[in-house]
Amino acid sequence: MQIVTSVVALREATRQWRQAGHSVGFVPTMGNLHAGHIKLVSTAKQQADKVVASIFVNPTQFGPNEDFASYPRTEQQDQEKLLASGADLLFLPAVTEMYPHVAQTNISVAALSSLHCGASRPGHFDGVALVVCKLLNMVQPDLLLLGEKDFQQLTLIRQMVADLNIPVTVQGVATVREDDGLAMSSRNGYLSEQQRLQAPMLYQALCAARDEILAGHDDYLAVAGRQRQDLQQAGFAVDYFSICRSQDLLPAGSSDPSLLILAAAKLGNTRLIDNLYFSKSSI
Repeated sequence: MQIVTSVVALREATRQWRQAGHSVGFVPTMGNLHAGHIKLVSTAKQQADKVVASIFVNPTQFGPNEDFASYPRTEQQDQEKLLASGADLLFLPAVTEMYPHVAQTNISVAALSSLHCGASRPGHFDGVALVVCKLLNMVQPDLLLLGEKDFQQLTLIRQMVADLNIPVTVQGVATVREDDGLAMSSRNGYLSEQQRLQAPMLYQALCAARDEILAGHDDYLAVAGRQRQDLQQAGFAVDYFSICRSQDLLPAGSSDPSLLILAAAKLGNTRLIDNLYFSKSSI
């Protein structure tokens, strides 16, 4: 696996691949890799000739009171995992390489950026959109692989790519879960032993809400309210628990056939997000 730290070296490597007729898949990460990230790489390997992974903890998507400084950085272990997974190139830039000067261009996917996580993390999705747009311009891949765990981020990037006519196919990859249902996340390492035992309740609440809806309960606000209350009683500080239309993440109505339940909640200082997509056609 080739490791490069500069945009110049990255572009030279991918230029040679394209000249040889190879397709390029791209997996952007912030490091501290787990099985979910590796699934993205393995999926890319199945669909593209060459795979680029990046590790960059992006400062522009962290708020002033968030965990940028303490975000787990495990560079050596990450390199070993990417090598074992078959990645062809790791792009490992410094902050000064990604942002050599203060950016005066902002990218905001207006409606989506203000919903759900965007409501409680103002500016977060603008930072995500900017860094992903920069990375896509640097790598120029044919295929971009993103996890479905952050479904709002996936939806936002799809919209940005469509709006800006960026020539890349965006593919979501299903959430990888622990045996007890907890969605794999780099932030799970923050959980105490007791919190780790509680954490799967977030996914259980999503499943319970889905089951209520499939059983015919169409008062979605009431369904969400019951699950929110149960989570709060279990010790979660619930940010949101929303039953949405899958296509635009706006509130769902009883006639909408494809639904997405989105949730975010804190256990102690650890913020967990998860979601569950399903179709009412299975009723």
